[in-house]
Amino acid sequence: MCIRDTSYKDAGVDIDAGDALVERIKPLAKKTMREGVLAGIGGFGALFEVPKRYKEPVLVSGTDGVGTKLKLAFEWNMHDTVGIDLVAMSVNDVLVQGAEPLFFLDYFACGKLDVDTAAAVVGGIAKGCELSGCALIGGETAEMPGMYPAGEYDLAGFCVGAVEKSKILTGKNVAAGDVVLGLASHGVHSNGFSLVRKCIERAGANLPATLDGLPFREAVMKPTRLYVKNVLAALQQHPVKALAHITGGGLLENIPRVLPGALAAHLVKGSWPQTELFAWLQKTAGIDDIEMNRTFNNGIGMVVVIAADQAAACAATLRGLGESVHAIGRIAPRGNGAPVVVA
Repeated sequence: MCIRDTSYKDAGVDIDAGDALVERIKPLAKKTMREGVLAGIGGFGALFEVPKRYKEPVLVSGTDGVGTKLKLAFEWNMHDTVGIDLVAMSVNDVLVQGAEPLFFLDYFACGKLDVDTAAAVVGGIAKGCELSGCALIGGETAEMPGMYPAGEYDLAGFCVGAVEKSKILTGKNVAAGDVVLGLASHGVHSNGFSLVRKCIERAGANLPATLDGLPFREAVMKPTRLYVKNVLAALQQHPVKALAHITGGGLLENIPRVLPGALAAHLVKGSWPQTELFAWLQKTAGIDDIEMNRTFNNGIGMVVVIAADQAAACAATLRGLGESVHAIGRIAPRGNGAPVVVA
């Protein structure tokens, strides 16, 4: 009886599939190349030179994942936009400091590599990088048999940006009377999906056919909006004091992160529209307005704080660039109150 040796492929790791994926990725990554890239995908480490137009560059980094939104991607076989979510969660965070995203790296982990699925995911990552002017210069694909259920994977991403030292946004100059502008979100983005999934489970067969003009699943999975290019353009023209990316914790927990401790944001209820998607989630979950504004972005994906006499011009610039902008409140002394009040 002849017993042959067991190969790596027999153990569950297909090197050939990994090589095939790399070849699929290369042309996608090539579309994201920009100034500063010295060496990208293929080496042990990617090389990037900070553009020489920066005089005192400060590097700003961010990392994130997509969370349990991936569970719906698996269930509904919708893999082409979660990569955009992955990029957006990091580049929008880096943007908050006033930084321009420079390059991005991704980590894709699975139990068994499906090249078509992985290519769809990375295609979304490359699209997100392209739309935010950020180079996709490296990453890692990890095939780990036994670690993940069949058909599932996990994602993580890492972004590095740069900002002139003199132009870092810290929020320290925010003052009472400043206006809070809200930039509309594309939907749930990539936070709160544990509750979204509970709502879908609770609704059972009674899911709405459409929400906000899209088929239900498309509305739920619509990727995180990339604010980078439009907000960077606005920063060149207007003296913005602070930005806040509205992610996990919603409006109530993210705005205070960029305010001096003695100040609060007083938001006006109804000053921005509630979409059909968020109205359905609130009704199905049976939660109050406070919980909605703590769990979800609730329609506002990025907040801009600016002096009152500059707010209208800044809003006009952002609208001209394609953003939906709402004046949602003002900054006031906090006293003994909450850091964010919606009334």
